[in-house]
Amino acid sequence: MRLHHRMSLILLMITWVLCTQAAALASCGAVSCFVVIGAQQQVPQQGVLTVNGIYNYTPMRLLGGTTGIIPAADQARQRLILDHHQEVRTITQTYTLDLNYGVTDRFAMQVTIPYLKRTHIHLDEIGESPTEFGERVNFADNGIGDVRVTAKYNLLPTLRHMVVMGLGLELPTGDTRARDSSGQVLESSGQLGRGNVGLIGSIYQTYELIPHRLNQFAFASYRHTFRNRDGYQFGDEYQLNVGLNLITTPWLVLISQFNYRYLTHDNVTANLEQSAPPFAGDEPVLLDPRVLDRRVPNTGSTYLAYTPGFQLALGELIKSRLTEATSVYFMTQIPLARDANNNLAQGTSFIFGLTRSFQLVKPQT
Repeated sequence: MRLHHRMSLILLMITWVLCTQAAALASCGAVSCFVVIGAQQQVPQQGVLTVNGIYNYTPMRLLGGTTGIIPAADQARQRLILDHHQEVRTITQTYTLDLNYGVTDRFAMQVTIPYLKRTHIHLDEIGESPTEFGERVNFADNGIGDVRVTAKYNLLPTLRHMVVMGLGLELPTGDTRARDSSGQVLESSGQLGRGNVGLIGSIYQTYELIPHRLNQFAFASYRHTFRNRDGYQFGDEYQLNVGLNLITTPWLVLISQFNYRYLTHDNVTANLEQSAPPFAGDEPVLLDPRVLDRRVPNTGSTYLAYTPGFQLALGELIKSRLTEATSVYFMTQIPLARDANNNLAQGTSFIFGLTRSFQLVKPQT
């Protein structure tokens, strides 16, 4: 037991070290709230299908003392225009269907299908606009996002321990061609999909500190997405999450977790231009005509949040066939530390979900 206490302490120390890194970056466009849901990360028993339905509300707004003036990545014409427009707000609502099937007691296949509704507002062409305030541009789109397929293997299947390794693919099923109210295709960073395949590696660990009463968990993941056909490549994503589940009664579990995410800079194949100052002209100034792979300023993010919540085991609360193996949960992700690099930052987010397990195939004895 002393070993597992040390593991928990090490994970918390790693979180602190990451959160005190100096060069924090910010994300343009949109991000999604992220939390650890045990029914998603675990490996079900052989023949059991665990179904998760999750609703996620994620707002993004400017932090105090920032302007939100960022570059434009015009992929169609291969232009990166500095100081082009001003971000105002992005709101993403995500409805996720997550299917987690136990092929054996140690190996599972998981399919995660998100449906997104996204609205976004920015002030376009700060430099080229007839007024210094720019032109208000609205964006709205909804549809299937990028689907994930993950293979998972339980390295340590004991009564009190679990260590699950995951390897997944993010498929480019989300829309990348949606247009804003000005008729232009919105930048890749605001679209529902990333436009190319992503590779995801993950590890999930849990240990019962007090059997049937208190358990500790940790989840870490890494994503790399390849450059899409528009010449845009999303930055790599690192996640680290640690938390505790306290079983107060057979039907009520209290959840407490810390969530950390680090996104590196995006990259675009483009020339380099500078948006003209207000009233100085109607065209950006060309700084470098060469079409190169360039880091996109004001992209990437550093974000730390505390997420409390609870889970109700309906099957324990109400005995019926309808509620058997069914639970609901609610969590609130509260930001503790954010560095938005003069850009939109993720605000307080909300997660509501329902989980139910079905025994599809009886294991052979």
